[in-house]
Amino acid sequence: METGTMVAKPEAMQAKKHYEILDGLRGVAAVMVVIFHFMEVVFTDPSTNFAGHGFLAVDFFFCLSGFVIAYAYDNRMATMSTGRFFLQRLIRLHPLVVLGAVMALVLYLVDPIVPPFAAYGVGSVVLIFLTSILLIPYPVMEERYFNLFSLNAPSWSLFWEYVANIVYALVLWRLPRRIMVVLTLLAAGGISYVAYTAGNVVGGWSGGTFWHGFARVAYSFPAGILVYRYRMIIPNKLGFPGLTVLLLAALMMPYFQYNWLVELGIVLLYFPLLIALGAGATLAPALKPLCNFSGHISYPLYMTHYGAIWIFANYFNTYKPGTTELTMVIVSGVLILIAVAYMAMRWFDVPVRQYLSKKILKKVIKY
Repeated sequence: METGTMVAKPEAMQAKKHYEILDGLRGVAAVMVVIFHFMEVVFTDPSTNFAGHGFLAVDFFFCLSGFVIAYAYDNRMATMSTGRFFLQRLIRLHPLVVLGAVMALVLYLVDPIVPPFAAYGVGSVVLIFLTSILLIPYPVMEERYFNLFSLNAPSWSLFWEYVANIVYALVLWRLPRRIMVVLTLLAAGGISYVAYTAGNVVGGWSGGTFWHGFARVAYSFPAGILVYRYRMIIPNKLGFPGLTVLLLAALMMPYFQYNWLVELGIVLLYFPLLIALGAGATLAPALKPLCNFSGHISYPLYMTHYGAIWIFANYFNTYKPGTTELTMVIVSGVLILIAVAYMAMRWFDVPVRQYLSKKILKKVIKY
């Protein structure tokens, strides 16, 4: 099948192209999120943080998700029950939501620097944990900046990913392109308002910025859908290395005088363009294993790393390590977390999803 072209064949006979470069870029973005989370502990002033725009990776994820969902499901939704779609997405996403919450709880309980239950009783911690695995926002921990999910902060974006998937299944897949364009333009106005009034597009992770998360997904997810539906796939020879440089240029760019406007431009225009380029780029065969590995560990890395960040923050604030020690800890930490993500993917996520697909998906809901 040609890139971005739908073939009028039975679903079972369709040979869907796999966009390995986009998988690779997702992994690069996930690693940058981890580095950003380490570095924001060290550099409380984001303008001095070389990874200070790493948070924009979330907007890249949202846009990429819209593209992938449209590519995978637009021509299937008419013959697929909504319940089956929801189950497929739940099986794909939720095992790592649960694992991330469990790992974060364990690290909270064994934190060698700040003892568990220092400010909360067992009942409160149980409630915080249950809301985490059920993806119910519960911003109650002041010392953790009132994160929507106090144990595993990155779950905030999964909450909005679920919302986007629900809206897609109920509404978006049915809409003609011109209506999608109108809705996306309205969403562009919404995120522009947020960027201007807040001075950035970093919000969404805390109780005080809850609706900023809606503004971010409300634009980027349908923008990704439009990239696919309008076949805005740009053939190019940048390859995985060239596109990695372009992605890192956004996530590692310095702060500017009108920084909110630059961030807004990255979200509104640059990321959709990057996905269009990634879908049209040619992958060198030698780099295919790297892109596959990068894509496979991206979601596990994103969902399992943050419990360690809380321990690192306690270590940094308590011991004030020097530059050499700090560099060694962060580099080692990133590599260890990548290894943990691989193990989580290999020994938990893949087997659990295969089991659930076999035992539940194929037996409970039929096409």
